[in-house]
Amino acid sequence: MKPSFWHRVDRFARDLTPFALTFVLMVVNAIPFHIPGFAQVVPLLSLIGIYFWSVYRPDLMPAAAVFLIGLLHDFISGMPLGVSVLVFLMVQGVAIAQRSFFSGKSFVIVWFGFIIVAAGALSTEWLLLSILSGELIQPRSVFYQFGLTVAMFPVLAWMLTRWQQAFLQVD
Repeated sequence: MKPSFWHRVDRFARDLTPFALTFVLMVVNAIPFHIPGFAQVVPLLSLIGIYFWSVYRPDLMPAAAVFLIGLLHDFISGMPLGVSVLVFLMVQGVAIAQRSFFSGKSFVIVWFGFIIVAAGALSTEWLLLSILSGELIQPRSVFYQFGLTVAMFPVLAWMLTRWQQAFLQVD
């Protein structure tokens, strides 16, 4: 039996939510908090979303969606175009490649995997920005951003897991 129009709309909306939630995380990153120096160390929330969905539901976070999120992140944050695109696509590639390893593992193992991936991602971003600016950017802010991003992972992973359990069960 062919699914009804409204069933297809519901399925489309549910399948779009990983992209939409990661987009929201990216927008939250751009909110100015008017705290001196916070803009340089704000946790990279969209990185968490991309990693999470790439590990748990890569079918709902295709490379085109990651590309678009990276491009929009570059526009919103004022970074050179392509830096976030490259970094986010690398994170997605690593997460998908290691997906079978993470399958059935505890949260701590997935979190440790994120720590390694985030370290590589933020180091790559720092290196690219240093090269593009023609000067060595002070790495201290990268360390703080890394720490805040890693610290936010459990909270966001818990929220995204609850969303997945409530709305994205495989039919």
